[in-house]
Amino acid sequence: MNVLVIGSGAREHALVAALANDPQVDAIFAAPGNAGMSSQAELRDVDVNDPTAVTALAVELDADLVVVGPEAPLVAGVADAIRDAGIACFGPSAAAAELEASKAFAKQVMHFAQVPTARAGVATDIDTVAMMLSEFGAPHVVKDDGLAAGKGVVVTDDFDEALEHAKQCLNKPNGRVVIEEFLDGPEVSLFCITDGVTVVPLQPAQDFKRVADDDAGPNTGGMGAYTPLDWAPEGLVDEVVRTVAQPTVDEMARRGTPFAGLLYVGLALTSRGTRVIEFNARFGDPETQVVLASLKTPLAGVLYAASTGTLADLPPLEWYEGAAVTVVIAAENYPGTPVTGDPITGIEEAEDVEGVHVLHAGTKAGPDGVPVSAGGRVLSVVAQGPTLAEARDNAYDGVGQIFLRGSHYRTDIAAKAIEGSIVVSSQGAGQ
Repeated sequence: MNVLVIGSGAREHALVAALANDPQVDAIFAAPGNAGMSSQAELRDVDVNDPTAVTALAVELDADLVVVGPEAPLVAGVADAIRDAGIACFGPSAAAAELEASKAFAKQVMHFAQVPTARAGVATDIDTVAMMLSEFGAPHVVKDDGLAAGKGVVVTDDFDEALEHAKQCLNKPNGRVVIEEFLDGPEVSLFCITDGVTVVPLQPAQDFKRVADDDAGPNTGGMGAYTPLDWAPEGLVDEVVRTVAQPTVDEMARRGTPFAGLLYVGLALTSRGTRVIEFNARFGDPETQVVLASLKTPLAGVLYAASTGTLADLPPLEWYEGAAVTVVIAAENYPGTPVTGDPITGIEEAEDVEGVHVLHAGTKAGPDGVPVSAGGRVLSVVAQGPTLAEARDNAYDGVGQIFLRGSHYRTDIAAKAIEGSIVVSSQGAGQ
């Protein structure tokens, strides 16, 4: 089959790399793609948020399947337009993507589906924000209601900082914020593939959102991830499918807006049980990099089944033994305005390290063929190994081969899991 992948980040590069290993796939196209994908996919230029343009490209390429990576095209209705043209598309409709586009909407769906989540309120003025912050107490959790590329959430003990973030969100057109109670306990990301009826969970992962070691500094789009989670309670995945993913998919169908695609469930394993932090309507970055590296089952057939309502016919997914770790190399000044245009060297040397492959995100081809930085998160160095410790060592050996002036990365990805210092309350997997 011919597959078109929409997007340009490391998540999309991970999708392209997984599809390239699938014998069912004849040709891969990526739009717009990035410098690292060109060896496995033919790159095409398109405005990813223009449903008409993306659909025209899919028709021109005779695509059998379109996979939409980022959230903005989904919210813009790209998946709807592609399906209307009779082409299978992996990604929810614009109406179903509201689960990510509006945190207030997601809370409403969770309420009706009886999904366990944090107490929350929605505010459109600063006085209401202040009242809610006082009521819920510190640590304060303030979330921009709309899309914010993973950077719309502030968690702080500082009342004034929480208020200031809320003001910035409210100053946007139609601005509103969600104020939540703080959820304690370790966080888990669980991707669930669904055709709108059947739910198939992938292997859970943990990501690292803060920019610096020990979860210091501001939130980012994600600085690293690993899988599997040997410390997670037994039965966690089955529990989340039963109490979160399936009820949510059923509720979306009941509303007449079936959700078909990737339901990303962000969880906290709290002292009072498993709670949903957020939903996303697409693969998460950087967790996708490690989850797809661990998936043994060919990817194209799974995504096609989800896109055509035949997920229930698939055999159980198979996974590789061992573990996978990814470390994100970010440009100077990220998550502020990143410094771009600097050459990146050492990628080939990194890929010579056992078990390592490098996925591009914020890169473009330089004039002499050497890739240069072109965004905040520049590369994802992904490594596999028979144990989590070995995968982690391989990842950092790979990172050590790469040079980008001013770049930075976290040095503690998966460290606590290896030390055995992640504590899950005895209630962490229950209600």
